[in-house]
Order: sequence, then structure tokens, then C-alpha cells
Amino acid sequence: MKVFKFGGASVKNAEAVKNVESVIKLFNDDLVVVISAMGKTTNGLEKVVESYLNKDGKTQEHFQEVKDFHFNILNDLFSAKNHPIFTEIHNTFVEIEWEIEDEAVREYDYVYDQIVSVGEMLATKIVSAFLKENGTENTWLDVRNVIQTDNTYRNAKVDWVVTEQFAKKEIQAKLEKGQNLIITQGFIGSSSELFTTTLGREGSDFSAGILAYCLNAESVTIWKDVPGMLNADPKWFDVTEKLNNISYHEAVELAYYGASVIHPKTIKPLHNKNIPLYIKSFINPKEDGTIINENSSEDSLIPSFIFKMNQVLISISAKDYSFILEDSLSHIFGLFSDKGVKINLMQNSAISFSVCVDFDNQKTLPLIDELRKDYKVLYNENLELVTIRHYDEETIKRVTTNKEIIVEQKSRNTARFVMKDNS
Repeated sequence: MKVFKFGGASVKNAEAVKNVESVIKLFNDDLVVVISAMGKTTNGLEKVVESYLNKDGKTQEHFQEVKDFHFNILNDLFSAKNHPIFTEIHNTFVEIEWEIEDEAVREYDYVYDQIVSVGEMLATKIVSAFLKENGTENTWLDVRNVIQTDNTYRNAKVDWVVTEQFAKKEIQAKLEKGQNLIITQGFIGSSSELFTTTLGREGSDFSAGILAYCLNAESVTIWKDVPGMLNADPKWFDVTEKLNNISYHEAVELAYYGASVIHPKTIKPLHNKNIPLYIKSFINPKEDGTIINENSSEDSLIPSFIFKMNQVLISISAKDYSFILEDSLSHIFGLFSDKGVKINLMQNSAISFSVCVDFDNQKTLPLIDELRKDYKVLYNENLELVTIRHYDEETIKRVTTNKEIIVEQKSRNTARFVMKDNS
């Protein structure tokens, strides 16, 4: 049994959905197929959430854009406009209408998960119905009946014991009965209170890893619009190289530093059971792509570049210029944890502690306000954080030309720079 994951780009329109069908037909294995929200649906639903909570009067406008996007895909895929999938998708959108018809009484993260998670439900229902319409029998599965989490909305923690039990009951049993193609959702789970939770932005990769671990899968394949795992994002580099084979350890390092191809949490469950991870092109599915396994012999052959934009550098010092010692650091880390802000880089001196974080409108400024109650805080916005794995002087020059370096860190294998444009 294999686990496949198709991201938003692979189901962004009707032609892309048809291509998913052609990829699936290349395989005779039992398949569990994890699918993300279509195209930019997650972004669109995030606009709905923001508008709803900010009461800016544009909630219905943003919501209608998401609805139109999906019904346009339906119209392109199904010639019979009385096909049951049209009613099914309409009813799925009603779940959002129920959520936004009254004023919010719960916190942002809860509302986010209830609304944004619907994107995955829409995508999987459409793909499942299209496959059946074209003779590819499959079973649609609500992954919330399998992946069980706590109620940390937007970054839920998996209950591995219960999830493994449910995976065997809800998925393994179906495969053993001959239902050899399961279509299900990435990104989402369910709390013990039966509320929808999400696993973190881009969490569909993690969903594939969770299911593969629980089902002892032969392998996981993430289908992308690139030929494999590249050493740099094509958005930033005109010329990139494919990493043919890297180790779990190298993949974890790259994901931790922000490589967008893999969700950081995906690797650990696969490594624990030695399940190989393939990253392949859904455009050219017969090409080899990248394999991630225990082999480390090729890890250092090609330098990798990871860019994180829209960064904020926060510098924290005691108001009386005393040392930042362990008790202060413990308090500071606690505030970051309470606000749900992930630290991308940190550096400390005798009297200050500096961290680089992603800018998040809901979290960053409230965190700074909280820190200022006890500390002197300065911050710089609109920065970029660049990480180079297996660097040399030539690769450093490649990314730092015409940049002002604000923070520089180097270890044996990794160089990191917080920078801004000299202009």
C-alpha cells in the first residue's frame, strides 16, 4: 500500500484534476490519496475569516469568489448539471454559511479551523466524484474520523495512539475488503470534542506522513509541479539543481530551515518506520524525482538555498540593562509559546536576545506588546532570512550581494543571514 499526496497546484483547475486521474491510473497498488484544497482556496478562505472577524463588510464578496471558483471547476468537469456533486458541494459551502451568519463568539484560531478546513472537503469530494464518473472506483473518507488531535487550533498535536487505532479501523479494513483507492483530506483532523482542527499551514504533507506511519505504508509520494526536491526555490533562482537522493536527516534540516517542498513534521514518522518519501512531478510522473531515505552519501554534493521573506527581527533587552540570563530566557520563550510564534533564528549577547520570526498579523505585534511589559524591545520589519546548507564563499556571495547583513551565523554545514536590500 502506498500513500500519495496531491497539493493545491495539482488540483487547481479542471485540467489538473484530469491529470490527477491519469497519474493514479499509472499504479495498480492499493492507494491512500491525500488531497489539499484546490489552487489558492486556502488563501481565499483565509480572506473570508479575516473579513468576518474584522467586520469589514466584504465577507460575502470573498466567500462568493471561493464558491465561484469551485463551481467553475465543477462545470468544466461534469457535463450533466444535475449530477449529485453540485448539490454536495452546495451543502458543503453551507457549513461556512452557518459559521459566518452570526457574530463570532470563539477565538480567531478556532474560527479559522472551522472555515479554512472546508477547502480540503470541497477538493476531495470533487476529485472523488470525477474519478467515479470516469470509471475509477474509489472510497471518499472523512479524515477527521481518523486523525485525532488536541484542541490547539491551527497547530493541532496528533494523538498517535488513537489515530493509529482509527486508521486500522477506518482505512486498513476498507483496503482489506478490496476498496483499493481511498480519497481523503490533508491538513485537517478532529479534536476529542469533535471540532475540526488543522495541523499547521501546508500540513497536508504531514497528513500523508501520519497515515503512512499508522498503516505501515510501503512509501509516500508527494506530487509537485517541480521535477523533485530542488536546491533552491525557482522563484529566487533562475538555475536550480535537483537533489536526487538525500537522507532523512538532511530533509529534516532543510524542512526546519524553511524548505517549502516538505512540511517540517512530515519526516519523523516516516523515518521511525523507514518509509521512503518520494517527491515527483505530476507533470512528468514517470521521471525519477527525489527519494528521501537513510542514504546520506549525497547530502553534501549540492548546496541548498532557503529563503524566508517578510521576516521580523525582534531584539529584547532588560529595561535596566542587566544580563539576559536563564530565568529571563525561560520567561521570554514562554511568551513566544503562549502566542504561538515560531522562532526561525536566535542570537544572544550579554544584555540582549534577538530572534527572527515570520510576520503574522494576528501574532507578531501582540507578542511585541506583551514583551514590552517587562523588557525593552526593538524590531525591524520587511527583512529576509537566507539559509545555505553546505555553503562556500561563492554561494555566500551569490545571496549577499547588494544586501545589508544584520545578523550572520555559521556552523560547519550551514550559513544563515538576516538581511535587507541596501537600497
